[in-house]
Amino acid sequence: MQHARAGVRAHAVHVLAGHRARPLPALVLVLALVAGGFAVWAGQDWYRAAHDDRAAYAVQRDEALAAGEQAVQNLNTLDHQDLNRGLDLWESSTTGELREQLVSGRADFAEQVKKAKTVTSARVLSGAVTELDDRAGRARVLIALRVTVKASGGAKTEKDSRMLGELTRAGGQWRLSALGQAPVGGAPAG
Repeated sequence: MQHARAGVRAHAVHVLAGHRARPLPALVLVLALVAGGFAVWAGQDWYRAAHDDRAAYAVQRDEALAAGEQAVQNLNTLDHQDLNRGLDLWESSTTGELREQLVSGRADFAEQVKKAKTVTSARVLSGAVTELDDRAGRARVLIALRVTVKASGGAKTEKDSRMLGELTRAGGQWRLSALGQAPVGGAPAG
């Protein structure tokens, strides 16, 4: 009987002392559930972002803007000492009717630039896409640039310009299909 009392006392001491079954497996289970919940949440968030049309539209807008800025800069840069390279760059930056005009007037224009002996360079100051129809492959851009013209005598002039360009996606790339001066102030367009 004394042995039984000792066993009951030991059990009572064990219970009163707060000894429980091992807490580590319960903690591991809770952490696993929290990690699993986070993984599901992050996966859904990633999936929504990857399949969001707005993200694809933003990529197309950025590509159109970069191509438009580069094409407008290209068409405002030309060195009389390296005419063929410059005019080739003009043609590769354009498409459609604008390209046809450049190709058909190339010889006359090259002759004028050779006589003038000028070096023209442009630097884009800022740009924006004003319209984008990704499905039709058309965009419009407004580009502000600084054009520097260096004459044969070494005189240098700078002029800031705002250009309106139309882009057409041709062969998977945005190319300039029209280019003109943007109206200034309250002047009507076109």
